[in-house]
Amino acid sequence: MTREEFEGAVSDGLDLVPPELTAQIDNVVVLVEDDAPADEPTLLGLYEGVPLTERDLGWAAGSLPDRITIFRNPTLAICESVEEVVEEVAITVVHEIAHHFGIDDERLHALGWG
Repeated sequence: MTREEFEGAVSDGLDLVPPELTAQIDNVVVLVEDDAPADEPTLLGLYEGVPLTERDLGWAAGSLPDRITIFRNPTLAICESVEEVVEEVAITVVHEIAHHFGIDDERLHALGWG
C-alpha cells in the first residue's frame, strides 16, 4: 500500500468518528509517519497531548496542537490485505481519538477497542 493510499485509509478512519464527537475534537492534528519510535517499533498509533478531561483555563495560552500519529510500516507489517489495513487503521484512529477524550487503554480494552 502506498503512502497516499494509507493516508486515504486514515482519512476514512476519521470519517467513521460520529460528527457529534468530531465537533468536540479541539486543537488536534492527525499525522502519518512511516516508522514508530525506535523504543516501540510495533506501535500502530500514538496520542501526544493533553486530553480534554485534563485541560484547565490556562491550557490554551500558547499550546501547540495535540498530535495523533498513525504509523504506516508497523501497520502494514501486521496486515495481510488492503482490507485488513483499512480495518486496523480505523481501529487505531478511533483508539487515539479516544485518548484525546481522556479514555485510557484499560477502558478501551473493556469496550473492545483494544
